[in-house]
Amino acid sequence: MEISKILNPESVRVVSQLTSKKRLFQELGEMAAQAYKLNASIAIDGLQERESLGPTGVGHGIALPHARLEDLNRIVGVFVRLEKPLDYDSVDRQPVDLVFGLFAPKDSGVEHLKALALVSRTMRDSGICTKLRANTDPAKLFAILTESRAPQAA
Repeated sequence: MEISKILNPESVRVVSQLTSKKRLFQELGEMAAQAYKLNASIAIDGLQERESLGPTGVGHGIALPHARLEDLNRIVGVFVRLEKPLDYDSVDRQPVDLVFGLFAPKDSGVEHLKALALVSRTMRDSGICTKLRANTDPAKLFAILTESRAPQAA
């Protein structure tokens, strides 16, 4: 699995400011609706439902919100670089500025976990994060995220 299979150029954005996690989830849901024709309300509800189980802020300014949705036939992603970091209740209590949202079919099982591991590995790479934080052009952000990398163990 590669990020280029779950992310497309239309699903990458730079957002100047969001005031809450709820507003961030609305942005991610609207992006998924535009890029992949998902129902924005269902996508937003899925993210909020998953977040209620525990925060998806993994530390170092990174959040990986994700949801499993009915009527979705493949795993898709959206990426937001926030110009102003957002308080997110992350494990390290630091605000987030890099957000990779993932949407998977309800019955995706291990494929969802593989995609989440791939995104997590990518976002744990400090070199990639440095490049993402240094760019504001969505096309460049997409290129950074989808560069070919040697596979690594999760």
